[in-house]
Amino acid sequence: DKATDPSIPEENWECIQRFCDQVNADIEGPSLAPRLLAHKIQSPQEMEALHALTVLETCVNNCGERFHNEIAKFRFLNELIKVLSPKYYGTWSSEKVKSRVTEVIFSWTVWFPQEVKIRDAYQMLKKQGIVKEDPKLPEDKILPPPSPRPQNSIFDTDEEKSKLLARLLKSNHSEDLQAANRLIKSMIKEEQEKSAKVSRRVNTISEVSENVKCMDELLENYKRQELSKSDQETLQTLFQRCEKLRPLLFRLASETVDDDEALGK
Repeated sequence: DKATDPSIPEENWECIQRFCDQVNADIEGPSLAPRLLAHKIQSPQEMEALHALTVLETCVNNCGERFHNEIAKFRFLNELIKVLSPKYYGTWSSEKVKSRVTEVIFSWTVWFPQEVKIRDAYQMLKKQGIVKEDPKLPEDKILPPPSPRPQNSIFDTDEEKSKLLARLLKSNHSEDLQAANRLIKSMIKEEQEKSAKVSRRVNTISEVSENVKCMDELLENYKRQELSKSDQETLQTLFQRCEKLRPLLFRLASETVDDDEALGK
C-alpha cells in the first residue's frame, strides 16, 4: 500500500524496492504480486493507478523470469485490457492511466517478442480500435529486459553492441539511458530488416518452385499428348514469370553467399 499510496505525488522508491525484494523472497511472490498490482492499476484514483504501474515496471526489471511468465498470461493481460476497454473501466479511467497501460503493453511486445499472448493482446487492442497507433516511448525510459534472453537473441549476435548496451543500461546518467534506447531501437530495426529479407527470399523461392513444378507437369503431359491452347498459354506465362524472377534469385543468392544459415533456409 505504501508503494502505491495515492496521497504521495512522487514515487516512493524505497517502498517500491522493498516490494520487489519481498516478491523475490516469497516463493509465491511472482504469482501473487501481479494480482495485487492489477487491482491497484484498476483503481479509480489516478495517482494510485500510476504508482502501481511504476511498481509493475520495476518488478519486471528486477523480479526475474517467474514474474515475466505471470505477466505474459492472458489472466493478467486481461486485467490491463479492462483498464482500456469501454466495456469495463475504460469509460472512467483517466487518459493518463490508459496511456501508461498502452505504453507498458507495447513495450513488452518489443522486449518479449517470444511471448505470443502479449503480442496477440496488443494486436487485439489495435484491431478493436482501442489503440489507434503505437505509443512513442520516452527516450529516457528503458524497456524491461527479458530474463533470460533466448539463445541467439538479437542482443547477443553483435558482441560489441551487446557489451556497449550492457554498460549503458548500468549507468544512472540520463544521456546514457537515451543512448541505450537508441541502440536498442537500431538493433531491433536491423533484425526486422533481416527478417524481411529472409521472408522475401522464402516467398520468391517458393513461387519459383511452384512455377517449375507446374511447368514440369505440363511438359510431361505434352510428351503424351498435344497441349491445349489454354495449357500452352499457361506454360508460356509460367516461363515468363520464372524469367522475370531469375535476376532476383541471383541477387538473393549473392546476399546469402556467406551466410550458411540463410542458405539453409
